[in-house]
Amino acid sequence: MAKIAVQTGTPPQARTLASGADWSISEVVCGAGPHDRPFEEQHGVTSIAVVVSGTFQYRSPCGDDLMTPGSLLLGNAGDCFCCRHEHGTGDRCIAFAYEPARFEQIAESGARFHLPRLPAVRATAPLVTKAAAFLAGARGVSPEELSVQMAAETAQLAAGFERQRTAAEPSSLARVSRVIRMIDAAEGGSLDLTALSGIARLSPYHFLRVFEAITGTTPHQYVLRSRLRQAAVRLRTQRAPVLDIAFDCGFGDVSNFNRAFRAEFGLSPRAFRKQG
Repeated sequence: MAKIAVQTGTPPQARTLASGADWSISEVVCGAGPHDRPFEEQHGVTSIAVVVSGTFQYRSPCGDDLMTPGSLLLGNAGDCFCCRHEHGTGDRCIAFAYEPARFEQIAESGARFHLPRLPAVRATAPLVTKAAAFLAGARGVSPEELSVQMAAETAQLAAGFERQRTAAEPSSLARVSRVIRMIDAAEGGSLDLTALSGIARLSPYHFLRVFEAITGTTPHQYVLRSRLRQAAVRLRTQRAPVLDIAFDCGFGDVSNFNRAFRAEFGLSPRAFRKQG
């Protein structure tokens, strides 16, 4: 299995969830922080990792990007990489690993990635949610089918994704990372542009520009998608009423929740639950 990151003193803990002859799915929990020295590692296999929580900086020959919850880390077999936790401690991922021949067989759009990540955008939301629900114990999910779907759809999305190459200043990365970790830990409450820019200690306009350049999405879209992913995973793994889930995930109006959920996943919350 490919390692997601290696730091002195705090090696990541990997737990295999499912595996076959040439593929595996693992939960990887890393406790590294700003005081741990990162160093270069190598992907032994083709790797796709869904970031479930935490933030970290990932550098590969394809580029250097901030990994956030909902984003997909992409690694080519044989490529060297480095993960850094300069602005926060710990992360949790669900990692999909493929022998190169297996991945090439599945990925019709190409066997190598040309970018280091896919950000948390609408196109990846159903796939990310399915992986997170599997990690949370959703029933009726075939691990092998999930691994095939992850490889095929990620390869297709990556092939058509144009990366915006923006060199972010360390201070901007630190501010955005702090805000993202706060969003990840928040339970409801006001997370509008004014509140978030205040946490980052930037003007609303500057914060909006910096946040979108680093994460690939606006603050409002990021917060909305974070809440929708939480709701989608709960719909697949719990029997709580849809109304309760909507309120618990920060939606004050069920009609707005239904509308946003359908736009993100193409189904109403009830139909989504039934499909699962």
